[in-house]
Amino acid sequence: MKEENIFEGWRPNHRRHSPTPLDLGHLSHIFTCTDPKANEVPPASPTPPAAPAKTDDDVITHILGDFGPWQLRSLLILFLCKIPAAWFMACILFTAPDLYPEEEYTCDTIAFGPVTNLTVSLDQCYVMVNYGDAGYAMRQCRKFLYTTGFHSLTMEFDLVCLCDFFVAWSQYWHLFGLLIGGVAATKLMRVLSPRQIYGSGIWCLLMCSLLMGMVKDFSLHCGLRCLAAVSCCFMITSGHYIFSDITAGKYRLGALLLYDSFWALGLILLPGLAYGAPSWQHIYVGVTLSLLVIVFLLPWTPDSPRWQLQHTKESQLAIERTVGILLEAARINGSIHRVSKELPHQLGQLRDRMQEQELAVHWMQLWMGQRRSSFHLIAVHLALATFMVVNTGLLLHVRSFGRQHLVSNTLAMGLAEMLGCFLALHLTFNQSARKWQWAGGFAIVVGCIGSICWFLAEEDMPEVYGLTLGLLMASLPQAAVACAQSMILACLGELVPAEQRGCLSFSAVTWARVWQLSASFLTLLRQVSPALSLSAFCLLVILGGICTCFLSTPKGEEKPEGATVHKKQHLIAYT
Repeated sequence: MKEENIFEGWRPNHRRHSPTPLDLGHLSHIFTCTDPKANEVPPASPTPPAAPAKTDDDVITHILGDFGPWQLRSLLILFLCKIPAAWFMACILFTAPDLYPEEEYTCDTIAFGPVTNLTVSLDQCYVMVNYGDAGYAMRQCRKFLYTTGFHSLTMEFDLVCLCDFFVAWSQYWHLFGLLIGGVAATKLMRVLSPRQIYGSGIWCLLMCSLLMGMVKDFSLHCGLRCLAAVSCCFMITSGHYIFSDITAGKYRLGALLLYDSFWALGLILLPGLAYGAPSWQHIYVGVTLSLLVIVFLLPWTPDSPRWQLQHTKESQLAIERTVGILLEAARINGSIHRVSKELPHQLGQLRDRMQEQELAVHWMQLWMGQRRSSFHLIAVHLALATFMVVNTGLLLHVRSFGRQHLVSNTLAMGLAEMLGCFLALHLTFNQSARKWQWAGGFAIVVGCIGSICWFLAEEDMPEVYGLTLGLLMASLPQAAVACAQSMILACLGELVPAEQRGCLSFSAVTWARVWQLSASFLTLLRQVSPALSLSAFCLLVILGGICTCFLSTPKGEEKPEGATVHKKQHLIAYT
């Protein structure tokens, strides 16, 4: 006689909504067999026995474990979204490079009359027209003749005389898209699963990349850059949520710290992507083709099991989807022996506990604690804001070193950011008690070193030494900023109780992205002097380092956040 399932309504042969490559007959045996020894591993089996579940772990953590091959595959797929995000942030360096007047472009003076009555300025931007007895008139040149081979965006829109402003304005809309995308993704995750947001982000990004390679209007170009940034932020935020849910312990903390390393990898790969492109449109074509790799990997992109369990409306459907994720992970990780026949019932109980939890903490409640904790909150908001501004500003500042050095400087900035991520990993795991002071102190020291460029700006030295010194003074602050920023974003939850972590993350990142909008306009200081622009960013690095030094992890919170029980998954608008 066929025995009824222990979980009412459970149908093991019902079609799953996520592909589960495990044998259906074996799954049916797991959930219906009443033999108490059915799930035990024989002594002679080469599979290791199941480790006893920890008292502070739920059933999902018990089955997934802290880390395994399934998590490694998932992390590599999710981390890939950082590469196109870096490309769309920094591609303006290669699609709108500086042009040299008279050598590569000249003013088209046909509309101003005979050449004998005209005088063109050295930068080819203004024309003095002689009207004889009527006097002279200064006219702005709006049409140019180009002799260079690469067709850039500034040539497309005839903005060579406003190149710096065009880059700043275009970058502003990208940063504005990141701000809107982070807020929107966080709010949408209340009704859409992280995987759905991730998928919609990549498809929207693919469409934006195709359209940006075809537009001929300046305003439409800026609008598409904003929409592309929103799509990138959708992928970054949802990917961060997913891998934070499927990993635990020191592996989760390590993944958080190394998330930005793939951003640095994108900067390193960008010169190769843009190398040899005859126009800015071909660069966008290369970006679009690269996005197809992420589209191809979408079927293997996992979803958040806890989100499915907590937010799916129908209880049976929520448990089915969660079981599908857990069984696939257990099969790949070789931990199928941890799956109990009580799994549907255990997931049902976990769903009830998750839905009975208290509502999220309001923003004002963050500031109602002790005076010392409020001081830490102010410090972390200021530090993250300054680091995000500098991170973007220093990347755009590489244009100040000249177009002929653009490739090497971009590579140097990517390597510096990669070094900063690994330095943050080292400090977090080896200097846990004083990691904030180490990161802040490093930022203060390199910020002071970079500020020396202001005093050396008037010194007469060979060009090669000046360029090398300037690059060194820009790369060191970039490494310090990457180190401190990665540490803050990964360890932000240590500063407040568990129930306030989501609210603090959303507040700090959104506040920082508001100030990040100013980064592109700070680069306009290079029109006065490149040293002035670099000195301004170095002063911000010093300010951020001082604020970071004031941070401290409360006693009893020094172990990684991921090692604690998953009481609730918080939505984090991640950068």
